[in-house]
Amino acid sequence: MRLGLRLFLGFFLIVGLAAFFVMRVFVNEVKPGVRQAMESTLVDTANVLAVIAADDMRAGRIADGDFARHMAEAKRRDLKAWVWSFPKRQLEYQVTITDAAGIVVYDSLGRDIGRDNSRWNDVYRTLRGEYGARSSPEADDPDDTVMHVAAPMRDGGRLIGVLTVSQPNRTFNPFIAASQRNIMKRGGWLIGLSALIGVLITGWLMRGIERLNRYAQAVSAGEPVPPPSPRRDEIGDLGQAIEQMRRKLEGKAYVEHYVQSLTHEMKSPLAAIHGAAELLQEPLPEADRQRFARNILEQERRLTETIDKLLALAEVEQHGWLQKRERIEIGPLLAKAVEAVEPRLLAKDMSVDILTPAEKTVVEGDRFLLGRAISNLLDNAIAFSPAGSRICLTAEIETGQVRIAVRDRGPGIPDYARERVFDRFYSLARPDGGQRSSGLGLPFVREVVRLHGGEARLENAEGGGAEATLSLPLAGRPSKELGSG
Repeated sequence: MRLGLRLFLGFFLIVGLAAFFVMRVFVNEVKPGVRQAMESTLVDTANVLAVIAADDMRAGRIADGDFARHMAEAKRRDLKAWVWSFPKRQLEYQVTITDAAGIVVYDSLGRDIGRDNSRWNDVYRTLRGEYGARSSPEADDPDDTVMHVAAPMRDGGRLIGVLTVSQPNRTFNPFIAASQRNIMKRGGWLIGLSALIGVLITGWLMRGIERLNRYAQAVSAGEPVPPPSPRRDEIGDLGQAIEQMRRKLEGKAYVEHYVQSLTHEMKSPLAAIHGAAELLQEPLPEADRQRFARNILEQERRLTETIDKLLALAEVEQHGWLQKRERIEIGPLLAKAVEAVEPRLLAKDMSVDILTPAEKTVVEGDRFLLGRAISNLLDNAIAFSPAGSRICLTAEIETGQVRIAVRDRGPGIPDYARERVFDRFYSLARPDGGQRSSGLGLPFVREVVRLHGGEARLENAEGGGAEATLSLPLAGRPSKELGSG
């Protein structure tokens, strides 16, 4: 089971069980709570009516006096009341009055007159000066009960009777059921809201964990990726710790690898310089001395170029992602790249034809790095093209990308070299003298294009020569880059 599902189920289980037991307590407490409120109301009603009926009881006309008449009139009333969402049309309680011996002398329903109620708890306790109340089965329906609450009727300090107000508990059942339904409904909303909060919290946690997992997987696979977005929690601290560990480990491995590569590449120029220097110590013809001196200068230039390009490549490779982004218009970028190689073009009497789209074409990225990448491609094209030829530099839009192409008129790429042209330190002999470059220009180009979410290719062109292409996403389009800092 996935961690996110476990977190959600654990959160939902805790909240769900808590809400269930709380709702169960509330639902179970509604019924006794309503009946307690009902009993309190009946106590007030019984005592008020006992005071009102006392005069008729003292005068011996309780069965046909003013109290009986008013009660009969009240029973006939259409109350036309709405208690919450329930209609109430008539009085629902019964009033019974017994004399001091517990014999019924008045019944608002007219059916229990003359009955001995002295054994019932409400009358029995009230006649003894205590609070009297009881709950008994209803005569018509034994499954329902009727609550009886009694109040003493007095003539001064003498007890002359007991007035009992009774009301069926079923009259309150709709209110109890409605309250229980409301509790269940709102409890359901509470559980649903808790589940939503659980989903959001779990999603928030899992999003951070999944990003950290993707980052760790990419690091373990050796892919250059930016660190996770900063977070002010333990997940953020873990991400920063992994990033620091990655930098330390990669930095050590990176230095070891490049020291080995640089040492290997420096052996040949240093050997040539050493040999030429030894020969210059001996008496030589002037022509040979000049040739060996030029060889030393040429090897020194090669070493300098290798170191400079190696440092540039190391810089972009170590970053792993773009340090800054800006909107770059392609037309001026190409013109600037051509301007940078103008001295080399003039030295070989060459020119560059620039073709760009009519509409404004914009990409996002690092202007300096893209400019150097295009300049490197132009350098390669100049090196492999015959003097007096023309280089074609084009940019065209293709399905959300801009395709920048540099085409030369040179000998093209041999079949054996097609798979290795982007390898570090791999280079081909120049047609004009057999010299080789540092073999770091094209790896630099590929790394820069990767940082911009694009793709670099070098192929033979139809009709002769080679064509290098850079495909970059247009501004506002998603790229294949893993992330940006």
